[in-house]
Amino acid sequence: MSFVRSKRFSMLLAGLMAFALAIGLQSSFAEDVAHLVSGVVKSVDKGTKTFVVKSADGTEHTIKWTDSTVVKGTKDAGKGIEKGSVDTYLGAKKGSQVTVDYTEKAGEKTATGVKDASKATAKAVTQ
Repeated sequence: MSFVRSKRFSMLLAGLMAFALAIGLQSSFAEDVAHLVSGVVKSVDKGTKTFVVKSADGTEHTIKWTDSTVVKGTKDAGKGIEKGSVDTYLGAKKGSQVTVDYTEKAGEKTATGVKDASKATAKAVTQ
């Protein structure tokens, strides 16, 4: 009788462990969700490769960039502002209006693209 109970308990325990493992794997393989934020570049920290964007509602978003982050929509695109040169671009853009595409994983926001949305850029595009 104890053999049957032991076997049932082992089966139940194995089932629960498989269920927990499946949930854990599913969340670890979840895709990054793309987000978009527009606002003013408040600060840039080249040491940690992060910048702060303050949106219209006053929320401050701290976003990091990587070597694969792309700069888009700048009039200087052909003059050295290329893929991977976000630090050069952002260093000169404090106070500028930008739109940032980013992914968020485990509470960390990582920029995939930064678009210059300032009036100077709009003027350069229309001329």
